[in-house]
Amino acid sequence: MEIEDEKYMRRCIQLARNGRCGAPPNPMVGAVIVHQGRIIGEGYHAKCGQAHAEVNAIRSVRRPELLPESTLYVSLEPCAHYGKTPPCADLIVEKGIGRIVIGCQDPFPKVDGRGIEKLRQAGREVVVGVLEAECRELIHRFITYHTCKRPYITLKWAQSADGYIDRRRKEGEMPARLSNVYTQMLVHKQRAEHAAIMVGTDTARLDNPRLDVRAWVGPQPVRVVIDSNHRLPADLHLFEGEQPTLTYDTRNLSLILADLYDRGLQSLLVEGGAKLLQSFIDAGLWDEIVVEEAPVRLEDGVEAPVLPRHLSGKRETHFGHQFCTFTCNHL
Repeated sequence: MEIEDEKYMRRCIQLARNGRCGAPPNPMVGAVIVHQGRIIGEGYHAKCGQAHAEVNAIRSVRRPELLPESTLYVSLEPCAHYGKTPPCADLIVEKGIGRIVIGCQDPFPKVDGRGIEKLRQAGREVVVGVLEAECRELIHRFITYHTCKRPYITLKWAQSADGYIDRRRKEGEMPARLSNVYTQMLVHKQRAEHAAIMVGTDTARLDNPRLDVRAWVGPQPVRVVIDSNHRLPADLHLFEGEQPTLTYDTRNLSLILADLYDRGLQSLLVEGGAKLLQSFIDAGLWDEIVVEEAPVRLEDGVEAPVLPRHLSGKRETHFGHQFCTFTCNHL
């Protein structure tokens, strides 16, 4: 049974990833319903405010009379409270599903074991912790947000093969082109997967970036810029369009992150210059660092941020560029 449970939980995880852009700030969740060794229903949480994974899986079952003899697999504990949707635990009990296999417990304070307890009190067999590490990894941003009381922070920059992120330049001069058209698509994919994106004053002034999602399909992140001396002109691209922009006149990162948390922004992508990126690293305020290394040399210029010591990362090659990803496991 343990091997079977893991097999179907892997399918839950696979389904859950379909909600990467739509589910936040809710967690990504997948659900599978199995009857006598055959999948009869599947679902995932597609968009915040819409039906949860368990509901979609139950709705997909063509023969609901089989539910009492079936097992429901779900990557995250079913909710037990009224939010934008009714409690999934109540629906599971109502449909008579007798066995529920859960990947991991929900860290959200309004759930946090209550869904499991409700199912057990209804006399249902509940198994918790199947592929728990994988299921927690699936919702690591959600866990960080609720545990650390701040957004999940990704630092991202591109650098030359000899360790520079740009040449030294004056206002109006073009930056060094390190990303190509293909790796730029990957950057915009990252933007679509984050609730907010941040730059500092110098990057906003020198580069005049749009900080939007143009080379990918997905939601536009909230733009965040630090302007402590109030010297950013109002005609920058950052302030154009309907995409919201938050401006902070403080360099205190903890205060900024606390405000982003209060606004419900679960994840933050920092694309600023070396000074801003280094300030996050030095403060230990990061969860993931993504470094794109271009196959060019600048010989001189603005040095890339200094990574923390003793890091080990995952290295991949995409379109001729090296990508190295570092993660900080502080939970």
